[in-house]
Formats: sequence, C-alpha cells, structure tokens
Amino acid sequence: MTNLKNLHGCGTALVTPFKANGQLDEEALQRLVDFQISEGINFLVPCGTTGESATLTMDEHLRVVEIVVQRANSRVPVIAGAGGNNTAHVIEMARRIESLGVDGLLSVTPYYNKPTQAGLVEHYRVLAEAVKLPIIVYNVPGRTSTNLLPDTVVKLSAIDNIIGIKEACGDINQITELAMKIPPDFKLLSGDDALALPIIALGGVGVISVLSNQTPKMMAELTRLCLEGKLEEARTLQRKLYSLMKLNFIETNPIPVKAGLAMMGLIEESYRLPLVPMSEDNKRKLQNVMVELALVKR
Repeated sequence: MTNLKNLHGCGTALVTPFKANGQLDEEALQRLVDFQISEGINFLVPCGTTGESATLTMDEHLRVVEIVVQRANSRVPVIAGAGGNNTAHVIEMARRIESLGVDGLLSVTPYYNKPTQAGLVEHYRVLAEAVKLPIIVYNVPGRTSTNLLPDTVVKLSAIDNIIGIKEACGDINQITELAMKIPPDFKLLSGDDALALPIIALGGVGVISVLSNQTPKMMAELTRLCLEGKLEEARTLQRKLYSLMKLNFIETNPIPVKAGLAMMGLIEESYRLPLVPMSEDNKRKLQNVMVELALVKR
C-alpha cells in the first residue's frame, strides 16, 4: 500500500472490459493495466463511472479491483471506486475493497437521493470513520444532480482521511473558489480532461482522466507539463488532444472511449445495458481523430 501524500499527475479512470457474452474480460483488464503502466501513467482508478460501476455486481466490482491491484503489483497506486446512494452499502463495499490492498478510495457523491450539503457531510463522515484508507470525494453534478459546494468540501477536508476531491462540476468559477478555500495539502484533481490545464494552473495536482485510457503517454505528459509550469508546451499538447477529449463525450462516457480502445485492439467493444454501442457516424469521427493522433491505422 502506497502513501498518497505525494499523489499527483495523471490517473486513468479505467474502463471495465467485457466479453461479447457480457462477462468480465479478465485478460483484457490485465492487458490494459500493463499498457497503462508501460506508457507512464501515475496511478489507476478502477470501478468509477468510466468503469461502468453502476452495472457491476458486488463480486464483479471486487474482482476488478483485485485484478488491478495484483497486476499493478505496487508499480503505481490504485485508487478504487466505492460510491453509491446507499451509505450503508457504500461502507460495506469500502471495507471489502480495503481488504484487497488498494491505496485509496474514490467515492462519488450519492446520486438520485439529492442529499443536502449537511447530508453529504454526514455521508462522507461515516464512510471515513468506517475505513482507514485515504478517500478522494468525487463531485460530478451532471451525473448525480448533487453539487458538492466549496464550503462543504472545506468541512470535509477537516476529516483526517479525506485527502482530496475529483472535481467535475465544469464551473471554473466554482473551481476557483474551491482552490482558494481548501487547505494547501488537500488534493484538487480535475475530473475533466479538457479542464486539467486550467485546474492545475489554479493549484490542482493532477487529473483523473478518461482520455488516458487511449493515450496514457500523452495525457501523462500534458499533466506533467502543467505541473512543471511549462504552459506553452502544455497548451500545444492540449490543442493536439482536444478533439479526442471532446469526441470521448460525443455519446455517454464510456461508450466512445471503449469504442476507441476496441479500435486499438486492447478490448472488445462490449457494454452493459442501458449503454449501447456507438452510432456508426460518431464512430467514424472518432476513428478519424484517432488516426490523426497515430493511435490507430486507417
């Protein structure tokens, strides 16, 4: 287990590969972990939104985390997704994940229930008390209908093992306020690839990325350049990658990124309902951009 005090850089929100019959593709997952680490990714995040965690059974969720931990073999930290809208169930999941040897947890705000800010504080407080692992909270109101506000994050930052936030609210004003209010050692991570550069410029320490599934080397490089203050080089790389950043969300994530990985021969293009394969028109657009970036051949 790694100390996350120095966590920074680019982490990949890993997809969960499935076979055509809908079962977990364990070999493809191992292959994906090796690809990520060999390309220089800084940490791995299995079983988040991009990992289709909402459609995994508890046993599948634990198996994915177990495979990633074993395959990573301490080469990079592993921060496993453990979120939901039933606090008791999240605690049970987090405790079982903790026993697998992960380095930390990423826990999305409860969705659908629409808790108040006070409810969010209580949810995370009891979760933090239930495990010893460091926890990164995850704010993505576009998916959850709940916005974790800056003053609430400040309250959470006072809880010892809540160490940071993956921020995907998409509002640069809110993120600026957040960056100004959180303690210096509280880790601000971008939850949007396209906003990694400005968020790091505001004091963020990195990104949890969808794009890095396809191009871990370039996304890790972009993050490194931002952290080193080499903004001209970072902007050049951002402009190069921006079309793919956008196309990865032309349909619901992770539909496009899994289609892209299938083009690269890394996984089968297989989803779980209610997600369905990408439209042929959008797939052509995605392929054209991936050809331009030399990720696939025509």
